[in-house]
Amino acid sequence: MKHKLIIIFVIKIMIFYPTFAQSLDSAKVADIQTLISLFANRDIDKISNIVTYPLQRQYPIPPITNREEFRKRFDQVFDKEIINIISQSKIEQWEIVGYRGIMLNNGILWIDEDGNIIALNYQSDFEKQQLKSIIEKDKANLYLSLKSFYLPIHKIETKNYILRIDRLHNNTYRYASWKKGKRESEKPDLILYNGEIDIQGSGGNHIFTFIEGKYKYIIYRNLVGTSDTPEINLIVKKNKRIILNENGYLLR
Repeated sequence: MKHKLIIIFVIKIMIFYPTFAQSLDSAKVADIQTLISLFANRDIDKISNIVTYPLQRQYPIPPITNREEFRKRFDQVFDKEIINIISQSKIEQWEIVGYRGIMLNNGILWIDEDGNIIALNYQSDFEKQQLKSIIEKDKANLYLSLKSFYLPIHKIETKNYILRIDRLHNNTYRYASWKKGKRESEKPDLILYNGEIDIQGSGGNHIFTFIEGKYKYIIYRNLVGTSDTPEINLIVKKNKRIILNENGYLLR
């Protein structure tokens, strides 16, 4: 099924979950109560010790990579509104959702089975402005015809190429690529429009597809897989025959 994806945060593995929810046992209730208390007391040091790093933020805002950075950025990420949501929450608002973890309010906050924070699907006013500022700087360094877009989705490096995928204002996706060694301010070697995204199951893996005549460009973004699964796989087909297959990784 094709989707027009509005990516609120890059924690995609946490936001595509089934409706099935399990009951919380006493140990998990205790973990939640501890978390609620820490936020009620605004105990940043102790909260920083129960976070699984990196804590992702909406791309291109950089992730929070360690406890020290968490403490420095706490007020930027956790404003009064989200602190109140967490600290005033009731146990009934928390649900365990299979192996994905435990969510508050349908996924605004996720913790794992040990009570550690693994995802925050919330954006403070500070982060909204930060996102806007980063995007403006990004646009300033782009080739002229690429400056118009709504959100940057991925920036990718493969063996031979630098790619970027942007979401446009009409909710379609654009693909641009350069041979490695070129700058994004230079004219891309290839620009493709009208890309579609296909969400693969509940794990968050997704595929972007762009078609240009006889050619099909497919970008696999893998969030769930084995230790050998690459973050990115770029495949180009001509009349259904694979003519390019390169693994890659995200440039953050």
